Amino acid sequence: MSDQVISIIALVLVFAIATFSAVHLGVLALVAAFIVGATVADESTDDLFGGFPGDLFVVLVGVTLLFAIAKNNGTVDWLVNAAVKAVRGRIALIPWVMFLVTAVLTAVGAVTPAAVGIVAPIGLGFAAAYGISPVLMGLLIANGASAGGFSPIGVFGSITNNVVERNDLPGNPTLLFTASFLFNVALCVIVFFAFGGRQLLGQRAETYKDGDGDGGDGDGGGGDAGGACPDGALPDTAAPPGPGGQLVQAGATPRHALAATAATTATPTTREEPLRLDGPRTLTLLGLLSLVAGALFFDLDVGLMALTITVVLSLVSPKSVTGAVDRCAWSTVLLVCGIVTYVSQMERMGTIDYLGKQVASIQAPLVGALLICLIGALVSAFASTTGMLGALIPLAVPFLLAGEVGAVGLITALAISSSVVDASPFSTSGALVTANTPADQRDFVFRRLMAWGLGISLVGPLVTWGLFVVPSSL
Repeated sequence: MSDQVISIIALVLVFAIATFSAVHLGVLALVAAFIVGATVADESTDDLFGGFPGDLFVVLVGVTLLFAIAKNNGTVDWLVNAAVKAVRGRIALIPWVMFLVTAVLTAVGAVTPAAVGIVAPIGLGFAAAYGISPVLMGLLIANGASAGGFSPIGVFGSITNNVVERNDLPGNPTLLFTASFLFNVALCVIVFFAFGGRQLLGQRAETYKDGDGDGGDGDGGGGDAGGACPDGALPDTAAPPGPGGQLVQAGATPRHALAATAATTATPTTREEPLRLDGPRTLTLLGLLSLVAGALFFDLDVGLMALTITVVLSLVSPKSVTGAVDRCAWSTVLLVCGIVTYVSQMERMGTIDYLGKQVASIQAPLVGALLICLIGALVSAFASTTGMLGALIPLAVPFLLAGEVGAVGLITALAISSSVVDASPFSTSGALVTANTPADQRDFVFRRLMAWGLGISLVGPLVTWGLFVVPSSL
């Protein structure tokens, strides 16, 4: 058995063990690199650490630390409340607000589990209150995370663009982000009408007042879920249901059911203390905008820029930084850096060239490209999307260098195929959605998300292949 085949088997074992056990994928990858390097590749520890992605480490730490500070000082809560207030009682828009909020969070650097973990309890609480299908709400939240994740400063985008740059492949970060966002929007339009969105059109919470978004008067503004949230606030899960203010939607779940739905809902804004855009939050928003502008228009390093902004925020508002380092996405950092370190070792061993030649040996290059996208989607539905992005793109490098398939098109198709399956209940986003669904609907949602995940893992690669790979290869 050749050294290249041994390294491939080790990689498969790493993903398999991490999927069916509690061992961290990043730790497994580093251990695999150590064992394979010492026993097969005859590499020293200096060779091993030479493949550690220091630049990617800085990017991941910088953007996730900045997001932790934004969550800490209330900027994230302000964005959520501002978005919810914008609904103005229109029930059909609530799932789309949750989609946009999740997309914004991942676009500015939140890891997908963090963004979905924040928004899913809120969104599914609204779903229970307003009679919205939890499947509809959950899919829009999960796809929102995928839609924003490929921004130049998002975690998915940072990983993909970094891997492309490290392998000297042509890339287009703006196209990647735009294509991913629009694809997820189109997918959510289908989801909206397939899971009951049509029935929500034209419905409004009767107690909502256009002028201030406040609840109704003494007759109907009591405590029912039908009342819109004051000043964009989240529903008060502790309040008992009031006698009036019913929703237009028949059979809507009363407010007291929300407490059982999501006890972990992000801290709500109350009528007495609405969130305001104070100095630290304004500075944080300006920092996020500067980060986007610097990455898009001035080609500045995202990681170093994010760290610079965190230093400024730390000096101006020390309270914002309290505990932020502990909430940095260290698990994701370890996962991605471990996978990339092992893949770098595979490159030094010639495994990447070996696999590329095997794929290139397929007489139909377009079929090979479709196969790569299918593998990415199917594995990501049960494993880590971030890990797959770090592993599959390098594996496709020799195939791309042959020039018979457009690199930008295939990378875009592979990235989207590997991320739109995150709503699967076996993936983190889908699991969070299922966990925050009311207990009496949890099995139903699990089965629907499982069917959706299987279907999209087959249909998604076919569609992205047809949209991005085929045109770029003609």
